[in-house]
Amino acid sequence: MKKKAIILGLCTLMVCGCGKTIPTLEDGSQAVVTFENGNMISINDLYNDLKNNYALESLINLVDKKILEDKYKDHIQSANELADSTMKSLEENYGENLLAAIQSYTPYQTVEAYRNYVYISELQEQAIVDYAKSQITDKEMNDYYEKNIYGDVLVNHILVTPNVKDDATDDDKKKAEEEAKEKVNTIIAKLKESNNIKETFTELAKEYSEDESTKNEGGTLGYINNGTLSKSYDEIVKNAFKLKDGEYSTEIITTELGYHVIFREASKEKANFEEIKDTIRETLSENLRSEDQTLSVKALQALRKEYGMDIVDSEIQSQYAKSIQNALAQQQKSDSTTN
Repeated sequence: MKKKAIILGLCTLMVCGCGKTIPTLEDGSQAVVTFENGNMISINDLYNDLKNNYALESLINLVDKKILEDKYKDHIQSANELADSTMKSLEENYGENLLAAIQSYTPYQTVEAYRNYVYISELQEQAIVDYAKSQITDKEMNDYYEKNIYGDVLVNHILVTPNVKDDATDDDKKKAEEEAKEKVNTIIAKLKESNNIKETFTELAKEYSEDESTKNEGGTLGYINNGTLSKSYDEIVKNAFKLKDGEYSTEIITTELGYHVIFREASKEKANFEEIKDTIRETLSENLRSEDQTLSVKALQALRKEYGMDIVDSEIQSQYAKSIQNALAQQQKSDSTTN
């Protein structure tokens, strides 16, 4: 980071403690370092070396900081608070070894440089979130609403778990699972014979269910929807949406908890599209970020274009263009490998 700081120092006129004026870019031939034999390293020498090795990263950090602090003024305080809390946590963990840890595990050479990275990253995250949301179309949201949004459903369930002991063999486990499934099929058969499904289901829940928290209440899970319960119940929720009010499942439903029979007692109208469209947009944008790993690069590239960023130095501009191309190519390659 000291090398990055040199670039910043070249852009301002300062007076050092010994009374010498630090050279500025107004005259690139001025010496930054002199030798007794008359040789020197000029501002241009230093600038060209930095440009070839470190300038692009430093410049883009400066660009993003300037843009993001303008676009997300309302988020500056929260980003600073996150950076401060992050550094405080690191200080508590590493103590006097914090700097050494930063230099060992990150590309940064000072504590302040790493803090600035955390701060800028938080503002960049806001830009990426907004960009992802902007890519979601009204049609995509409407399609999602029609296919994936349901009204709450009132569901009861009966849970049967295989009676497997800790020292059970594979054959013992298989036998216990078969017995549990047979019990579930017995429950379904009794429901088929019933003239009052609600009443019979309540009785069967008390008799068979191994969910102690619901069995005496008829197995009720209350009104549920996607995300209402833990992921352990996702299969129950999915199957509940396939049923009509008053219907029960006729096939065994398997979850990590065991085997289930469910009864869909009632349902509510699903929420109005306008009421939940922001939530739908957020869900779809999160899905998009998961599917497209290049989105973060595209988001920041688009923001820089929005602000009319123009890198005057042609060499650095070329470096920037190539860095974007490489980042996109690497992410796409990573996506194809993962898929």
